[in-house]
Amino acid sequence: MIKIHKEGRLIVAVTVILLLALIGISARFFPYQLNYIISILSVAILVLVLRFFRVPRRRMFKDEKSILAPSDGKVVVIEKVHQEEYLRGPCMQVSIFMSIHDVHINYFPSDGRVAYFKYHPGTYLLARHPKSSSLNERSSIGIETPHGAYLVRQVAGYVARRVKSYTKQGGRAIQGKEMGFIKFGSRLDLFLPLQSDIKVKLNQRVTGGLTPIARFK
Repeated sequence: MIKIHKEGRLIVAVTVILLLALIGISARFFPYQLNYIISILSVAILVLVLRFFRVPRRRMFKDEKSILAPSDGKVVVIEKVHQEEYLRGPCMQVSIFMSIHDVHINYFPSDGRVAYFKYHPGTYLLARHPKSSSLNERSSIGIETPHGAYLVRQVAGYVARRVKSYTKQGGRAIQGKEMGFIKFGSRLDLFLPLQSDIKVKLNQRVTGGLTPIARFK
């Protein structure tokens, strides 16, 4: 049985009601051929919504020196940048793009302390746009560990216009536990210490809470 995330339960319920109403209306007023097509499309829409809000069963990977993927998706950026918000200096950026087919739960990449948290209102550029990381609606979470500090940023996209964060400054980060949720496709940015040993490549698919993105040195 599919477990539905709390962020999607109302949406799934409303979707089911609307689709059942649509099928009922089409059965009453339209030819059976059209009703058959509408029924198939309705099932396809429901499957997509269920997939989006599903909660996968995973045995999380635990390693205190590893920085794990904060979400499912594809690595779209690996580059050296200057990060002013929290690290205030040069660092390595690794960005993960989530499509509508990916699980959209966000996970803490490591154990540590949430030393910084800030929500930024913003625009809604496409999540793949290079400036979306600094211009879009986003939440920035700075995490301190015994091995170094890093920043993870939840970025809303053109379709995803709601970022949910389940933490606050001074809270505890537990590797593999839920950090937040972004609805309907977006991206996660990691800003890591410059000397981090990056373990992924561009266009690589990663799994939240399981795939090592980097290791502290």
